[in-house]
Amino acid sequence: MLQMGDIAPNFLAEGSQGQPVKLSELRGKKIILYFYPKDMTSGCTSEACDFRDHYIDLSNNDTVVIGVSKDPMGSHHKFIEKYQLPFILVSDPNLEIIQAYDVWKEKTMYGKKSMGIVRTTFLIDQDGVIRKIYPKVKVKGHVEQVLEDLRKL
Repeated sequence: MLQMGDIAPNFLAEGSQGQPVKLSELRGKKIILYFYPKDMTSGCTSEACDFRDHYIDLSNNDTVVIGVSKDPMGSHHKFIEKYQLPFILVSDPNLEIIQAYDVWKEKTMYGKKSMGIVRTTFLIDQDGVIRKIYPKVKVKGHVEQVLEDLRKL
């Protein structure tokens, strides 16, 4: 299980902007790495739009925002286009990144148990160190809290 102070697990994945995303190549920038269950669902859309609406403040803090789900890239492109998302989405259909960050968990919905992504955000500093982990994210107010913590780095 990852903890604050750990080096963020590196990954190489297809990014929505047509280029591979390699976490270690982003050293020197702060990174908001957020995991979400599914494109176009209400909570995930709300969270993505909050990151979009605060994107200028985030990028002014020399920060890269990366959203990760297991949805295919085609779904990501529709999501980006529909909501004008200015940041990178990564497709992780084989759950490699999702499992490396330990966000694939058993969930219960309407009494039924299933495996899925638990909405989680990692704030990673310029040296690749995890400085904050936000587990089981509640969308309302989340991005504002991340921005506040980001300013302290």
